[in-house]
Amino acid sequence: MMDIQQYIESGILEEYALGVLSADERAEVERVAQQEPAVARELVAITNALDSYAAAHAVAPPAAMRERVLQAWENSLRETGPAVAPAAPVMATEALTPRMAIAPAEPVTATAVPTQGDEGGAVVRQMPAAASAGRTRWLVAASIALLLISGLGNYLLYNRLRQTESSLELAQAEQSRYAATQQAALNERDQQLAILRNQAFRSVELKGTPKAPEALARVYYNTTTKAVYVDVRNLPELPEGKQYQLWALDNGQPVDAGMLATATATGDSIQQMKNIASAQAFAMTVEDIGGKPAPTMSTLTVIGNI
Repeated sequence: MMDIQQYIESGILEEYALGVLSADERAEVERVAQQEPAVARELVAITNALDSYAAAHAVAPPAAMRERVLQAWENSLRETGPAVAPAAPVMATEALTPRMAIAPAEPVTATAVPTQGDEGGAVVRQMPAAASAGRTRWLVAASIALLLISGLGNYLLYNRLRQTESSLELAQAEQSRYAATQQAALNERDQQLAILRNQAFRSVELKGTPKAPEALARVYYNTTTKAVYVDVRNLPELPEGKQYQLWALDNGQPVDAGMLATATATGDSIQQMKNIASAQAFAMTVEDIGGKPAPTMSTLTVIGNI
């Protein structure tokens, strides 16, 4: 004996309502619906639910898409051709109430769709199979087309959003780096300006020696705080592996005042050197990178007295 509840839950009623069953399978569903009122009522409920859902979510496709779908439908109907023989009408059985008798179908291939009768019984009405299949094909094709268009649009929109976010992040990072660089440069310029305007610093001009007559630099020396700053105006380009070293001359004795950074040697910044307790002059020589404890006098480039 057939398990009616299991038959209802098998999904065959939904496939019947969607029009995807074969002719034999449709006939079997119609036979069971005629014999089992519970199956007929469930089939009515499923059909009504699908109709309601389709009506609530119907979306008008673009005009061009509608023309393409209709043309494909017409071509499909022409390839299928008209039905050549009428389908046998579905007859009522003794298991149905008198109100459930089924009228003879039109002389075309038909698909039976159950509906509610006046007294709650199930009456099976006939629908042309070609029209039902065509309507289903149109709905499926339109749904697939809309789904593809929606998916493509969402994909493109997502990519554009990610590109915009990446560009914004790069722009913000670049702006932050630029702001930090500008702030550092501004702070350095403020410091240099404060040194130049500070009356406690004495300016010492260092002029070029015969080895570099065009060389020129300036030392700012604070005899109170012992701070020393150097400002290069013009120095010869250094050989590879060499570095300028500043010396303070205290009672004729050279005192290491530190190594000049590359930016300082090219005149791009003012550099603070080592503090010097006492000095009467300053000089600069060319030494190996890292400097030496005593100056190489043959490379003396600039010198100046306080």
